[in-house]
Amino acid sequence: MAKPGPVKTWTQYLAARTAEAALTCFDVDWNLRTARLIGSFAHWKDQRRAERSRANIRRSFPQWSEQRVNATAKASMQHLIRFVIETLHTPRLIHENTWPGRLETSQLGEAVAALNSDRPVILVTGHMGNFELLGYALATMGYPVDALARPLDNPLVYDWLLGIRERKGMRVITKWDATDQMVGVLQRGGALAFIADQNAGEKHMFVPFMGRLASAYKSIALLAQRYEATVVCGYALRKGDRFDYEIGTTDVIHPEDWADARDPLYYITARYARALELAVRRCPEQYWWMHRRWKSRPKHERLGKAMPRVLRRNLEELPWMTEGLMREVEKPVETVG
Repeated sequence: MAKPGPVKTWTQYLAARTAEAALTCFDVDWNLRTARLIGSFAHWKDQRRAERSRANIRRSFPQWSEQRVNATAKASMQHLIRFVIETLHTPRLIHENTWPGRLETSQLGEAVAALNSDRPVILVTGHMGNFELLGYALATMGYPVDALARPLDNPLVYDWLLGIRERKGMRVITKWDATDQMVGVLQRGGALAFIADQNAGEKHMFVPFMGRLASAYKSIALLAQRYEATVVCGYALRKGDRFDYEIGTTDVIHPEDWADARDPLYYITARYARALELAVRRCPEQYWWMHRRWKSRPKHERLGKAMPRVLRRNLEELPWMTEGLMREVEKPVETVG
């Protein structure tokens, strides 16, 4: 996408800063109630994304009523708008003296042990709850994180948001110059964070996610295997209507866990995808269902052929695979635009 010209760049930047000033002068909980109304309007206005959300939810929860599907799709957009507003308030509300009153921790012991070790750590999360808060909170607690992110087209808006992200020690690595920096983080035993639930394209690895095969990047597994990094799968989920969260983990994957796997890359990728799914199932309304998560399909589906032997073997060897789940992932997926 082409970058905006100077007039549009400044117009967008000034609009964003004006919105920030208007929102942060009010109490955060008042703003979050406003976000619910904005989210409801956005859900009604953008029917294309609303229908995509409903289709993805139906596919993931086939036993749900249409009423529950609609309510979850609407709540998903409301939570997305809340995320935007929360990001503006985070530097003021989360710091060394306040985070214990705002953040409830859950099953973080194994993750903290990994962060305190000499071994590199890869942090994995998805587009649910407030994923930005997760890295920000860890940095506030004294665990600096390097996070991979795509730079925005508007450099002024990007630099402003970058300042918010990095205020407490979280560092952002842009995708355009990522490789050397990622390697450096892992080589020195640091923590490298990924948002790992987006569609990776037809040439990447297909693993189960919410009962269907979904395309996932192999880079996380490749880095974990090469640098013997512990993979921590975490989340930051809202506890209610206030600026309060639960941060925790759904899985911690150690190098010894994949040592005996026939295909370690597939095992690691499938296991972190399963961990993200567990977090989504805890609070489905907080997941960003409007993403085209199942857009890319494996070659055998596109050609109408049987599942390849190697893929079937990899799936059957996953420790959590069941006959019911295997029948589900064999079904072809119809994507929604």
